[in-house]
Parts: sequence; C-alpha cells; structure tokens
Amino acid sequence: MQDLKLRLWESGQSSRKIPSVLQEASLRFTLQGSGAEGLAKQENFILGSCGTDQVKGVLTLQGDALSQADVNLKMPRNNQLLHFAFREDKQWKLQQIQDARNHVSQAIYLLTNRDEGYQFKTGAEVLKLMDAVMLQLTRARNRLTTPATLTLSEIAASGLTRMFAPALPSDLLVNVYINLNKLCLTVYQLHALQPNSTKNFRPAGGAVLHSPGAMFEWGSQRLEVSHVHKVECVIPWLNDALVYFTVSLQLCQQLKDKISVFSSYWSYRPF
Repeated sequence: MQDLKLRLWESGQSSRKIPSVLQEASLRFTLQGSGAEGLAKQENFILGSCGTDQVKGVLTLQGDALSQADVNLKMPRNNQLLHFAFREDKQWKLQQIQDARNHVSQAIYLLTNRDEGYQFKTGAEVLKLMDAVMLQLTRARNRLTTPATLTLSEIAASGLTRMFAPALPSDLLVNVYINLNKLCLTVYQLHALQPNSTKNFRPAGGAVLHSPGAMFEWGSQRLEVSHVHKVECVIPWLNDALVYFTVSLQLCQQLKDKISVFSSYWSYRPF
C-alpha cells in the first residue's frame, strides 16, 4: 500500500514538470517587448521561394498579428511591377496563432488549477487529467500544422483583401496562413471567363492552396485562376513552440504509461 502511495505521489510530481515545458511554449507566443506597455515586439521576415521570384516582400509580425506587409509582384505576361502594402491603420490577426496560444493556456490551467500540496487519489484521476491536457496540446499543434481549407469565394470575401493601399487590383487575390513553422503568402492572379466561353464551369471547393485552372463565381462574374505565387518565411519561435508541444505530449504519454503499469493494483478507495 505504501508503494502505491509513492507511485501516486510520483505521478503528481511528474505532472508538475509538464507545466514548466508548457510555460516555455506559451512564452514563444507572447514575445513581449521591453517597453513599459509590454507590447509584443515587431519582427520582420523576408518572403522567399525556391521556385519563383515573381513575388518578393517583407512581412512584419507582432505577436499574433501581421502589423505590416510590403509586397512586390512582377506580372508574368508583361513584367509590370506591382507594389502593395498594408494600410497604416490596419493589422491582420492570425487566428491560428491566437487559437494555439489559447489551447496552451488551457492546458496550463488544467495542470495548475489545484493547491500546491494536492495529491492525486487514484490512477484514473491522473489518466483523466493527462487525456484532457493532451487534447488541448493536440488542438494547439493542429492549429499550426493544419491550415484552414478555404474556397476562392471565401478568400475574396476575406477582410484581408481590404488591408492594402493602394487597393488590390480586381484580378488579384491574397491569402495568408500558418503551415507548421512557416508564415505563407499566396497571390492568385485571375482572369474573367467570358459568358460565351466553351469551358465547363466547375467551382472549386475548399483548399489550402488552389491550382491554376480553379474556378469560382464572385458577384456576377465567373473567374479562373491563371497564375499562383506562393512565398513563405520561417518563424523560429513557431518551430520552438512545436518542439515544446511534442515534448509535452511525450511527457504526458510517459506518465500515462507509468500509471497503466500499476493500474491493476489500484482500488476505488483513497489511500
């Protein structure tokens, strides 16, 4: 019986190691500056691609928001150079980062929302806690690794299209999203399908990245994607956060495995 008490006490101690790892993950999402107001610092990231130089630019990230964007697009047909940037009064919230941070905060709350001297009574109690924490961590990781699938109509209706000055030409769409540790910018060039076009019109469904030839209807026009330009930049602290998620999930699973070894000895009465 004393051995069982020791195992449960060790489980409690182990569960207190996990918040320290999660706190490190949480810190990656705050990135506070040194100013008195504690605002997240601004970080500039240069967009790049190994496949094309049609799009170049710099994105400025401030916590979970894009505070500035400065993009140059070289049009394929005539090499005309287009420049567009965020309006000075606008920021674009990156919901994926915000959601991931919220899930981490919830996981930390689940682990720390008990008195300092609290001791777990049964193995089932520990397993239930680990399952709840792992669910939040999995959701946090999935928000960064699984970008939302959007239709072209949804991208066109997005407020992102109204962020730029000068305004984007009507034949351009822009989308921004997180994929793993990268901030991705996609520019779609469009052309209108003529009413008497012999093309069989089939609206494209939702996708993370649409291909040339994808069609959609916007207003009274039927449009087709003619060119797609994707550029991206690595966000080092997102990579750190993903590593901490993995480590935390491993620690949770290790604790569950230890509990399972002794599960046959536990009864429903408290020790």
